Amino acid sequence: MRFVFRAAFAAALALSVAASAQAAVTPVPVGQPLARFDKVKPAVHRYLRYRQVGDTIQPMDVWTREIRIEPDKAGVKRLHIVQHWDGAKPGNVKTLDSWFELGTFRPFTHERRTTKDGQTKIEGFDFKPDRIVGLKDLEGNSQAAYDVASPQPSFNFETDSEFLQALPLAAGYEAQIVFHHPGGEPPAPYVFKVTGSQTLTSSAGGKVDCWVMTTDYNHPEGKPATFWLAKDSQVVLKVVSPAPDGSTWVKTLIW
Repeated sequence: MRFVFRAAFAAALALSVAASAQAAVTPVPVGQPLARFDKVKPAVHRYLRYRQVGDTIQPMDVWTREIRIEPDKAGVKRLHIVQHWDGAKPGNVKTLDSWFELGTFRPFTHERRTTKDGQTKIEGFDFKPDRIVGLKDLEGNSQAAYDVASPQPSFNFETDSEFLQALPLAAGYEAQIVFHHPGGEPPAPYVFKVTGSQTLTSSAGGKVDCWVMTTDYNHPEGKPATFWLAKDSQVVLKVVSPAPDGSTWVKTLIW
């Protein structure tokens, strides 16, 4: 009897340890190879963004995200992500230009150009190991004096969709990622959790098996944002973000 009890206790303990290990949060440090970086392939993805209040939908913009792998100015092959927003109002556009280390997603530089009502604002940032600073050699850079400490090296928050694509997504996976939105709040760790699976219907009518991932963006008092990523490619298909004013912001892949 004592042997049976010990065996049962040991089995229960092993299951408990396994469950705890599966639920453990995995830190994703800057500079280490990402498990599924091979999923980040040259491609163009276009998303429709809209704001929804009840049954009312207000289109915001079309967001094009292009992944390139090409040489930088020094001839070194890098990951290059270019984004472009076309606003609902003609002439209102925004472009982002970001460079990264292949395999690790370590950010190098980030440039943002925003045109609104005929006025263009230029911003440029340099990601360093211990801080993010303004690009000094970017002409017209309104953020030339930018200098924010980063106690831990930070990833670029404005390329989170592509970054999530490179993680080893699986049931129960949780990642802790230090992100910084250039020009925004100081770098901070954020937790992204795979909370389940769901099948979405694509714009072409096909069925896509997805991982469902959530994050509260360090605001546990509100409802978390939810991401749907295709299990095969890990491309983000849809993002739903509840806003404090009761509205919901939606980003959905067009093609």
